[in-house]
Amino acid sequence: MGIFSAEHIILVCSLLLIASILASKTSFKLGIPTLILFLLIGMLAGSEGIGGIYFDDAHITQLLGIVALNFILFSGGMDTRWESVKPVLRHGISLSTIGVIFTAATIGIFVHLITDFTLLEGLLLGSIVSSTDAAAVFSILRTRSIGLKGNIRPLLELESGSNDPMAYILTISFTYLVLNGDASIAKLIFDFIKQMVIGGLLGYGLGRLMTFAINKVKLEIEGLYPVLIMAMIFFTFAFTDLIGGNGFLAVYISAMVLGNSNFIHKKSAVKFFDGQAWLMQIVMFLTLGLLVFPSGIAPIAGTGMLIALVLMFVARPIGVFIALAFFKMKLRERLFISWVGLRGAVPIVFATYPLIAGITKADTIFHLVFFISASSVLLQGSTLPLAAKWLKVIVPKKAKKMTSLDMELYDSIQSEFVEIILPGDSIAVGKPIVKIKLPKPTMIVLLVRDGKYIQPNGSSVLEEGDKLLVLANNKEILGEIYKSLGV
Repeated sequence: MGIFSAEHIILVCSLLLIASILASKTSFKLGIPTLILFLLIGMLAGSEGIGGIYFDDAHITQLLGIVALNFILFSGGMDTRWESVKPVLRHGISLSTIGVIFTAATIGIFVHLITDFTLLEGLLLGSIVSSTDAAAVFSILRTRSIGLKGNIRPLLELESGSNDPMAYILTISFTYLVLNGDASIAKLIFDFIKQMVIGGLLGYGLGRLMTFAINKVKLEIEGLYPVLIMAMIFFTFAFTDLIGGNGFLAVYISAMVLGNSNFIHKKSAVKFFDGQAWLMQIVMFLTLGLLVFPSGIAPIAGTGMLIALVLMFVARPIGVFIALAFFKMKLRERLFISWVGLRGAVPIVFATYPLIAGITKADTIFHLVFFISASSVLLQGSTLPLAAKWLKVIVPKKAKKMTSLDMELYDSIQSEFVEIILPGDSIAVGKPIVKIKLPKPTMIVLLVRDGKYIQPNGSSVLEEGDKLLVLANNKEILGEIYKSLGV
């Protein structure tokens, strides 16, 4: 691309983005996962497509992938409600660790048996495709508006957001083992424990620090708050990685901490990072589409399809059933969770590590991973609504229409609207909303002052006589709301 001017590059990038967004509208109507079209557009624009753009830089792809994954994990973490994941926290951790390990091991052994890959090379390939992809799961569950019964949805989102660190560690470890066969297994296990512990602790600590900093810093320009959060996201990832922790885990946990806290301009920040996550997904899939060469896929298509089928129908179910063996859960729920094992762009990004490390079969591994991921998103992504309906884990449409609010994560909860007028002796008078410790989940939807309707945010200071329209999760917490407002 060096022969093009900056203007040409910007023009091409803008056209690719516009084409991807328009294609996503069409794909939604046809039931085709949007992410697949992003990949196809990237491939069509590549050196072997009609666009003729030559791109083969694994380093740039990896950098873009890491940046994009930070945004996607952070956005997913911000949207993850602690109340919804708390009942399935142990299930999610088990799927993110035990499930990933058994999935990787099953694929690794199978690849070793049917190809000329050594066992370590097979396990490396298995590690790369062992985790579900947060971008794929988040986007398909949300854009297809799939309402799931019970705690299935929060469990799937928790797993997909938290299992990338495990797959990353396995990928790095087996890349090192392939290059250095005499490496110490004990050291790798110690490094794994160290990365997870440091990542978890720093994620929580820096998440609390983010909340404190955002509420304490008085910025004159509201638009700078998302920029401040963005800087703290990259600091969290880089600093954690620098001192030996897992940066991806730290980013996801810090986002959960921040998303479940009250901070200034929270609503606008959530919308901003949701948009950024979508932009990063598009950029990442387009870039990966440019990087792959269709001519390299054809020779491995048969092997790739075989591995993909074993991953979907054997390895993923084995990992899920073993990971959830100690928990009470219906068979159809386990089967559905097994089917939502979407592989997307993250495994393809992880496949750039063997490329950069110079492993002999790295090119074959990359194209196999690309083929497996594309097959997974196309087959599993397009059949999720059908699988949910067939396994009877989907919320009936009539039940969803009964509520005017999107309460998919809280299927059994009945929300309450209450109107509260603040008296002069209320402890909330003179305080910004973010400083009032309202019970979770509670939201001040509307504020009426001097006959004017005001949409409040975290920095809105309450005054005597303010009329508040409050959305409460249920009747039981109304008493706590009155107490918090001093009414």
